[in-house]
Amino acid sequence: MHDSNKLLEQAKRQLASSKNTPTAAGQTNSEAPPDKNAVIDALNQMFAEFELVYHNQYNKAFSSPEKLRYAKKLWFSNLRHISPDVIINATHRAIRESEFLPTIKGILKYCEPDNHELGLPDSHTAYLEACHAPQPKAEHAWSHPAVYHAGRASDWFYLASTSEHSAYPVFRKHYDDFCQRVKNGEELTIPSQKAIPETITKPLTPAEQRERMQKLRDELDI
Repeated sequence: MHDSNKLLEQAKRQLASSKNTPTAAGQTNSEAPPDKNAVIDALNQMFAEFELVYHNQYNKAFSSPEKLRYAKKLWFSNLRHISPDVIINATHRAIRESEFLPTIKGILKYCEPDNHELGLPDSHTAYLEACHAPQPKAEHAWSHPAVYHAGRASDWFYLASTSEHSAYPVFRKHYDDFCQRVKNGEELTIPSQKAIPETITKPLTPAEQRERMQKLRDELDI
């Protein structure tokens, strides 16, 4: 195992050579990009911590200096638009939640805010809320609109009449989809209930209907 300090110094030299790596395809960010040196430092820390935590997997994935150098350039190319603090937080989330050395795609997912930060309950709590919410559903004080939309997409009757073993996976799939939409920046809303009119029109009697029809004929001269 390499000494961590030595690894960090080596990583700095390797990543410094990749500063002119072109921006990843499809990147659209109107904000000023993060400082490159700060991103490099964050990636240095990421690789150092990954080596310590995923020692065997790390050495297998980066079995030669050439592979490590190429990997660092590739990671920098895909993460250079992300702030250093977010990269470090994603590193720590990966270490806490994953038994395996993360991929670039995995780290990008960890860079997204988690459900708790967005006020989204866990999927099973959301499922129970959807099942127990009274009618009318739109008037319930939902913990988050995503729960309501996942319940509606799953079908309220299906949730109420089907065992959790069968219904929960269906709800969870819809809920995960709506959670991802929230993470992508979409603002979900709950449709408002139509208010009951203050006055209800009373049906006309047969005599009133004949009188109104005659009045209409007189007006039209027919």
